[in-house]
Amino acid sequence: MFNSSRLEELIGVSFNNKKLLENAFIHRSYLNENKLFRHCSNEKLEFLGDSVLSLITSIYLYQKYPELHEGEYTNIKAVIVKTESLYKMAEKLQLGQYLYLSKGEKRNNGRKNQSILADCFEALIAAIFLDQGFESTQRFIAKFLFGKELDDIVKNRLYSSSKNTLQEYLQGRYKKLPDYRIITESGPEHKKKYSICVFLRNKKIGYGMGKSKKEAEEKAALDALQKLGI
Repeated sequence: MFNSSRLEELIGVSFNNKKLLENAFIHRSYLNENKLFRHCSNEKLEFLGDSVLSLITSIYLYQKYPELHEGEYTNIKAVIVKTESLYKMAEKLQLGQYLYLSKGEKRNNGRKNQSILADCFEALIAAIFLDQGFESTQRFIAKFLFGKELDDIVKNRLYSSSKNTLQEYLQGRYKKLPDYRIITESGPEHKKKYSICVFLRNKKIGYGMGKSKKEAEEKAALDALQKLGI
């Protein structure tokens, strides 16, 4: 039986439609094992929540930081709505304990799964939007995703990726783009590790290793920026 009272107290929202709130926590894997369960999965709510979060974030940035440019808004928003940020907040709110999961997902530590929890957070946003309206959803998102941390991101330009910064620098000074090359690729398919070097005019200027090509490229760009004294 889904008991929402503790969650509602934590998020500061009292739902009119408790079934709608419950729906935000139904992972599709649960339905595969429970064919007679009457609810659908949270995937449609997740879809709506993603759009609502994007709109509310855009409005907030436009009003709060009028001095910034469109490209900066885009980069800041990408930091706020990325999976890692939503997962972090879902963990803080302990959303995992409310999830309806299959036995397999439970064994695979699904209540701590980054993607599942981030999706659940977006579904929760949609549920609040449908039950409480736009302004209540704004307050919820502002409380749990904006604030001092966002101010620090803007103040210290933490939204500008190392790759973007390096590219802008090399284009401005040398009229050249950085060249990223995979040096090694190791590990099983589900747990790859990549070593990547970044070159300028065939000269290596940075090195990075990561669990994805994107992560390794970011680290290589950061290494290059540090060596260039930027």
